[in-house]
Amino acid sequence: MTGFASGRGAIEGYAWDWELRSVNGKGLDLRLRVPDWIDGLETALRARLGKALSRGNVTLSLRVQSEARSGRLQVNETQLGDVLEAIGRIESEAMARGISLAPSRPGDILAQRGVLEAASTEANTAPLQAALLEDFEPVLAAFLDMRRGEGAALTEILNGQMDEIARLTGAAAEAADARRADVSETLRAALARVLDNSEGADPDRVAQELALLAVKSDVTEELDRLHAHVTTARDMIATGSPIGRKLDFLTQEFNREANTLCSKAQSGALTKIGLELKTVIDQMREQVQNVE
Repeated sequence: MTGFASGRGAIEGYAWDWELRSVNGKGLDLRLRVPDWIDGLETALRARLGKALSRGNVTLSLRVQSEARSGRLQVNETQLGDVLEAIGRIESEAMARGISLAPSRPGDILAQRGVLEAASTEANTAPLQAALLEDFEPVLAAFLDMRRGEGAALTEILNGQMDEIARLTGAAAEAADARRADVSETLRAALARVLDNSEGADPDRVAQELALLAVKSDVTEELDRLHAHVTTARDMIATGSPIGRKLDFLTQEFNREANTLCSKAQSGALTKIGLELKTVIDQMREQVQNVE
């Protein structure tokens, strides 16, 4: 099921942006892009998402900016003292030997290795992690609300498709009743032709074979199973998520019965209904991929 939510937050020294999105998926695939320097954050976020979701390809992105990681530099006082002391000794030695040196410039001193360094990033990240996890809750809530809204719309669509499948199943039953006389007449005519053109054929044996053909062309079981599948699907939809995988399997059963109905049709009207059933079932199958 698709969904999207975003958010922003900040505490002293840090600011961040959230982006949470999902697309359809058979299972639950969580992809997190979060700073690895915040100990334990990814594990905690993954646990919360896994508890709240059961299906979909979900991507969570978190960008954290901090003063310590924004390029701010600080002077290493110890290293600066060592560099200045070394410069003083060099200048004194040069003067003793009558050598004139150009005055040292601040830029030259700062360019010495170790004088300037990045601000320390070894601070305790536990307070930041706690703030992030707290701020994530409204983002997750907004994300789930969007998915629930889409789920409500899907419920109406799926119920409408169930209504259409039920209607077509009823129409198939009527078409099957209407073709019964034609099937019986066709079988009797076939039996007569076989007996007229077969010397020594056992009439009882031929009748048994034709009876088996009649049984194989009967679609009562397929129609009964379609009715049962409609009832089961309605109950699942009324129950609510997570039902996506179960519905996905049930649509395969719907399709199997519709295929068998078409293969047994022996009637233009019944074949047409079977093809319409397959169309609605395929549409339902596509929508079921959106259900958690």
